[in-house]
Amino acid sequence: MEEHHNNHHEHAHGKSKYEQALAKYNCDIKDEDVAAAVKKIIAEKVHENDTLEVKKFLFGSIELTTLKTTDSDESVLAFTEKVNQFDEQYGDLPHVATICVYPCFAKTVAETLEVDGVEIACVSGSFPSSQTFPEIKVAETALALKDGATEIDIVMPVGKFLSGDYEGVCDDINELKQVCGDHSMKVILETGCLKTASNIKKASILSMYAGADYIKTSTGKEKISATPEAAYVMCQAMKEYYEETGIQIGFKPAGGINSVMDAIIYYTIVKEVLGEKWLTNKWFRLGTSRLANLLLSEIEGKELKFF
Repeated sequence: MEEHHNNHHEHAHGKSKYEQALAKYNCDIKDEDVAAAVKKIIAEKVHENDTLEVKKFLFGSIELTTLKTTDSDESVLAFTEKVNQFDEQYGDLPHVATICVYPCFAKTVAETLEVDGVEIACVSGSFPSSQTFPEIKVAETALALKDGATEIDIVMPVGKFLSGDYEGVCDDINELKQVCGDHSMKVILETGCLKTASNIKKASILSMYAGADYIKTSTGKEKISATPEAAYVMCQAMKEYYEETGIQIGFKPAGGINSVMDAIIYYTIVKEVLGEKWLTNKWFRLGTSRLANLLLSEIEGKELKFF
């Protein structure tokens, strides 16, 4: 009760700490300005990144993902074995960065995975809606980590954000970051539901402020998934946050990455907005399963369906 009282006390004296944090950034941005900036980057810079070297790098940034209703221990085991086999067959290429699964399969991946340096990510906190009791989000996250997850992907409570409950949004994210401890936590903004560049910028800043180690565009379960415009706004927010705090945050576009060119466009946006410091598979990840075969085919110069 005391804490609740203090929060009200804080509001009585002006802005909440979340509003104060947002006030340090320019969130009054126009969608058409973002679209123009992205168009310019794509027209002028993408072609120079359409290289074999970049494609190999992108392959090494993939979070190989299976989030299907039909997933089973058997299918996830086979999925993980593919990563093991890839390492044996294509030793000269980088392995994928991560395998991403539902929490109940963390154990299966952890027991099957033989490749060093591949992270095990679990979507948690009632993915993809984020609509459940905080206690359940905490339990699910803790169980995933106990079973071998090394990274956690959660969805920002979008409903709370859209109704202006920034405190609720940040408390939710922060509580799960405390459960994750030293493990990286990615916060999915579900940019397609946020509609405007201004909202995407605010959601990015609040998520980072509340403890996100990465910000991620989408779940892939909504009509609109990742877009270059959303990526541009998020990268801009990350850059400003880094300048303000000195804290580097990772970026993960996910959902709707259907072609090699899509991936090169995201790479180019990161390179142009954030710079070389972000172009490692620690700070830049791509959430996709489709892309792995497409990139491999282009790298090897023939159509391959390995994964």
